Amino acid sequence: MNGAAAIPSMSKRRDSLDTGMECSNGAAATLRDVSLQEISRRLAEFAELRGWDQYHSPRNLLLALVGEVGELSEIFQWKGEVEKGLPNWSRDDKEHLEEELSDVLLYLVRLADVCGLDLGQAALTKIVKNAKKYPVKIQTTNKASS
Repeated sequence: MNGAAAIPSMSKRRDSLDTGMECSNGAAATLRDVSLQEISRRLAEFAELRGWDQYHSPRNLLLALVGEVGELSEIFQWKGEVEKGLPNWSRDDKEHLEEELSDVLLYLVRLADVCGLDLGQAALTKIVKNAKKYPVKIQTTNKASS
């Protein structure tokens, strides 16, 4: 097996992710803030228990990530601009969006982990770099124009 097709999907069904994904008190993980480290740890455990590590090379994970970004793009493909908060979307459409966004996040976190990178720290470092690269421009009012 080679290519992205060799990678079993990590989150096509919510019920398949529920196994072993509860908090220590038995509550669902969605009831609290979750760190990237926790997601990474759970994904690694999830893949190990299923024997998927053999398929999770950086290349294969990247190809799977690109496929998931394509599925995410399909949701917006013919909608034109949409309002923030998606007020005109159905509950089912929003749930579908959540699932595809989650697939992208999960593959991205797994890719970073397999590459030995701290994605959370890298993101914070990038925000600082962007702040220096794109400083806030202070707007001045022109009092001379009356």
